[in-house]
Amino acid sequence: MNEIQNEETNEQDLPTIEIDPLKMQQLLQKMRDEQNLMLGIGAGAAAALVSAIIWAGITALTNYQIGWMAIGVGVLVGLAVRTAGKGVDTSFGVVGGILSAIGCALGNLLTVVIIVSNSQSIPILELVSQLTPTAIVEVMKATFQPMDVVFYLIGLYEGYQFSFRQLTDEEIMSVAQEPAEGV
Repeated sequence: MNEIQNEETNEQDLPTIEIDPLKMQQLLQKMRDEQNLMLGIGAGAAAALVSAIIWAGITALTNYQIGWMAIGVGVLVGLAVRTAGKGVDTSFGVVGGILSAIGCALGNLLTVVIIVSNSQSIPILELVSQLTPTAIVEVMKATFQPMDVVFYLIGLYEGYQFSFRQLTDEEIMSVAQEPAEGV
């Protein structure tokens, strides 16, 4: 039988909650009926774009690439996927992870665009309009640092982790097994 305990308090102070497997199965089915992968993808993609722009803007302003911003990208994307998609299935984590990694790479690409725009006095939108898939690959290869992989993986991990709908306290209590009589 499944048991849930609150880790923030002393385990001896709280009673153990025993989960009724049938009630849990019904709750999970209800949650699956409410999930929407396409909405999660849309919200996650929008969050990846916004977080990439923020990453590029901060990097361009500080003249320093802060790779730890990948955590922020992953968290923002994951929360967007979770909130909009209401997902409990693995596919939501996969979507959150992939979109987070894309957001990180896009942040690096946009950073290069901003730096070139500033140094060459070319409008950003003009540079963006000239980006072809081949040009993007060339820019990414030319500016790639091995540490980028670490940060992309961190972003991917955070995006995956934050993409799943969490059970509320009420939902947990709704699947608690009734205590046996005489206990």
